[in-house]
Amino acid sequence: MHTGTAPSGPLAVRYDQHIFAGGTAPPADSVSNPFGGESKSAAEGEKLFSSMNCDGCHGGGGTGWVAPSLNDGRWRYGGSDGAIYQSIFYGRPKGMPAFGGLLAPSIIWKLVSYVQSLPLAKAVPTQTW
Repeated sequence: MHTGTAPSGPLAVRYDQHIFAGGTAPPADSVSNPFGGESKSAAEGEKLFSSMNCDGCHGGGGTGWVAPSLNDGRWRYGGSDGAIYQSIFYGRPKGMPAFGGLLAPSIIWKLVSYVQSLPLAKAVPTQTW
């Protein structure tokens, strides 16, 4: 379990919704955001989201544009704190750049805070997976 300090490097995060080879999950941990639930951190994350041009792909308010929506409740790589952190840190295939070598862990966690603070869309245009 996470102790409240920002990790210094890459995380091994378990995705419980995935099917594991041999039925056994690899060694990993559930990681929680040290800034989770802090409105100040979410507000700082919102400014970072805009200044880093995340909204250029994910749309204003994370509603989606050329990149997936961040407020529809559907997560291809997991929507937990640690999974979102990993997506930002390592990037994802077909468009999401890796920011782990550019951003301090505390900055990534503030982006996670912002994404987690987004209100869910009232209507989702397609079915959930």
